[in-house]
Amino acid sequence: MSAARQRPYRRLMSTAVALAGAGVLVAGCTSNEPESSGSDGGGDNVASSNDETGETVRIGFSAPAADHGWMAGITEAARDAAEEYEDIDLIVAEGTNDVSTQISQVETFINEGVDAIVLLPFDGAAMTPVALQAMEAGIPVINVDREFNSPFAARATILGDNYGMGVSAGTYICEQVGDNPDAVVAEIAGIDSLPLTQDRSQGFADALSDCGLDVDNRVAADFTVEGGEEAAANLLQAAPQIDALWNHDDDQGVGVLAAIENAGRDEFVMVGGAGSANAMREIQEGGSVLQATVIYPHTQAADGIRLARLIAQGKGLSDLVSQGVPREIVLNAPVVTEENVEDYIDRAFES
Repeated sequence: MSAARQRPYRRLMSTAVALAGAGVLVAGCTSNEPESSGSDGGGDNVASSNDETGETVRIGFSAPAADHGWMAGITEAARDAAEEYEDIDLIVAEGTNDVSTQISQVETFINEGVDAIVLLPFDGAAMTPVALQAMEAGIPVINVDREFNSPFAARATILGDNYGMGVSAGTYICEQVGDNPDAVVAEIAGIDSLPLTQDRSQGFADALSDCGLDVDNRVAADFTVEGGEEAAANLLQAAPQIDALWNHDDDQGVGVLAAIENAGRDEFVMVGGAGSANAMREIQEGGSVLQATVIYPHTQAADGIRLARLIAQGKGLSDLVSQGVPREIVLNAPVVTEENVEDYIDRAFES
């Protein structure tokens, strides 16, 4: 049995609460590659030992159905991360958008006594009770992307930065058109009822306000190609002049670009969202209104797999002086442009 499974549940919970109170946030990756030998790490939290093969860890993984390029990329990246380690036995449940089915999948993991569970919930609130069951059984849960509504339901949480996406997009647009106080800025959001969409829009508005701009025209789509094309067509009809446009999602962006081409519009700068390979190729080739995209990492579950291994083997992040794995990790939302696209395109997901 792994070190993490031997720890009493109450101790695990008190640690989680303490870390939550401290507001531990780490932005960046979970790489165990040391920058140099002889690091100043605490205790056994040493880079040289983390990647060495240890006791085999059985990890259960469950995520929604891969009906979207980003979601398909999530599961593919998780599998790839597990294959990097001989001591990971990854059990992947079939992707589902049915909450009751996903609950059953986690219950199966609990009954099989896996060493850790990596879970991207279809619905964070609905999956909270079964995640609590796993934690109560001594199985650490790594929550990915969509948060549970209890701090006790996960040992660690990995999140993309939705608000930060909006800030990054707005900051880039300020750099492009901010010297024009009359610049017309448009926004094509995702599903407006989702908190993630609201966070992205708020970050965008806040960043624009710093350079004296605001959103003049806004529509919402549904993260699909068809929805993106319809929303963009409506926007373009309503706004005869646009200087900059942010589209929240590169999957729906395929439809957005189709609508732009059909309308014969090219007078504005467009920024995408999520960081698909399609969008990056468009940026790389040049000549398109799409000049940048903001990353929303599809590698979150892959990082979850690595963290699950570290937790189950009683290890920590080698680049931190503090021992153990932080309770919450918020990943960065960088802007990809023609200047740096080569740094990102090889790891991008396909729309």
